[in-house]
Amino acid sequence: MNPSAEPVHPTEPLPSSSVRQALAVALRGCDELLVEQDFVRKLARSESTGQPLRIKLGLDPTAPDLHLGHTVVLNKMRQLQDLGHTVIFLIGDFTAMIGDPSGRNVTRPPLTREQIELNAKTYFEQASLVLDAARTEIRYNSEWCDPLGARGMIQLASRYTLARMLERDDFTKRYKGGIPISVHELLYPLMQGYDSVALKSDLELGGTDQKFNLLVGRELQKEYGQEPQCILTMPLLEGLDGVEKMSKSKNNYVGITDAPPEMFGKLMSISDTLMWRYFELLSASSLEQIAALKAECEAGRNPRDVKVQLAGEMVARFHGAPAAQAAQEGFEARFSRGALPDDLEQVSVSGAPIGIAQLLREAGLVASGSEALRNVEQGGVRIDGEKVSDKGLKVAAGTYVIQVGKRRVAQVTVS
Repeated sequence: MNPSAEPVHPTEPLPSSSVRQALAVALRGCDELLVEQDFVRKLARSESTGQPLRIKLGLDPTAPDLHLGHTVVLNKMRQLQDLGHTVIFLIGDFTAMIGDPSGRNVTRPPLTREQIELNAKTYFEQASLVLDAARTEIRYNSEWCDPLGARGMIQLASRYTLARMLERDDFTKRYKGGIPISVHELLYPLMQGYDSVALKSDLELGGTDQKFNLLVGRELQKEYGQEPQCILTMPLLEGLDGVEKMSKSKNNYVGITDAPPEMFGKLMSISDTLMWRYFELLSASSLEQIAALKAECEAGRNPRDVKVQLAGEMVARFHGAPAAQAAQEGFEARFSRGALPDDLEQVSVSGAPIGIAQLLREAGLVASGSEALRNVEQGGVRIDGEKVSDKGLKVAAGTYVIQVGKRRVAQVTVS
């Protein structure tokens, strides 16, 4: 039986309306809540004692910036924070040196201390665009992991078996496939689980790919005589391609520090189907409001108008309402309604700054460099609605809508 589906025991009092409301907030958009019955008990106890729950989210600073995929769990943290609970934003500066093996079929190269410190500087600042910084407890897991030392690490390792560790799906696949698993990778779930012990976590959040690690935290808390945490997993947000999870390495991401016009344009490029997924996982709109928007589109409203609402909300969240309004006006000024298809082809090209002829050729908009230059000479090339007349133009990194003639158009990300 799925533990999250277990009913509250009939001998227990029915949860209060505020507990039911808090449970509904936790469940919105989540993939799984384990164990729901235990979480209801924790909420009820918190209500009766006035002691807020300790809710933990850990992120390893493996890159210098956060993207909208990270904000799926941050949004959930903020919702629980607004209910009065204590949220702990944990920066995994120690675990980042190991490298999270989740979803990997090869060993992840560990980062240097210098890389980690550089990335960690921006993490909390960017997370504070979602969380209420004044009410957020920020911690670094080197606080308790460094003092463990060799003796403490051996003692910790004695509390979990190798057989249970190899139950992990990605480890199992690699082991059966003869793909090497380094010993240090086995330490990662243990160290993440030990974070829950050190912080006395009541609830830990993470993506669906983190479920194994979160369950290790529950087991280690039992080993250390603590009440086990509940775990809440959130779906992994698909990137702009609608296929792979959002990732900077896959170049299908929307960074929360992207410039307003770039953020707005990227969000306008997602498919109409993917738009509803973004609404559910990213928007502050209620489920009822989202359902009403869907009904309007089914009744004939142009989904593009609704996408404008989503893009505007995201830009306003991270850059303010005036920036969102300016981004929308700029987008609409460049592209009159109906001038471009709703779902632009998305292309990635590397080598910035890149010459205009090479860019058009690698983006698949022309067959050759000579054709590209001929179109520039004839005034048939536009970047973000502006005609290109310089055959020697070098295009910097960024995302652009590039049009050749009347029919060939794509959204091109240059890196």
